Amino acid sequence: MYVDEDHRWKGVARGLYESLFAVCRVQGFHSAYAGTTIPNPASVAFHEEMGFEPIGTYEKAGYTNGDWHDVRWFAKSLNEHPSDPEPPLSIAEARLHEEWNDALAAGESGTGL
Repeated sequence: MYVDEDHRWKGVARGLYESLFAVCRVQGFHSAYAGTTIPNPASVAFHEEMGFEPIGTYEKAGYTNGDWHDVRWFAKSLNEHPSDPEPPLSIAEARLHEEWNDALAAGESGTGL
């Protein structure tokens, strides 16, 4: 996710992730994954602050601006991992869930939204 430069360091990315994770939990997802091109200390630090843990690196996965760059992958647990999970809810189904509005609003505090 990229936030416009004028809105960085104001909690926008954190708010978006918090709402996204809450919606994913309502849907019944159990894990979230993220990838970031490295070196990118700010993105790595942000993902670690959001509870992601590094799980691997694709070496020289992308070429830009005259250089090859690695991509570091991260994982975050959202829910317990049951032995026989139910399929995730569609967005249409999740919207009918009593927790839907709270999930959407989860990231609003402190973001100026």
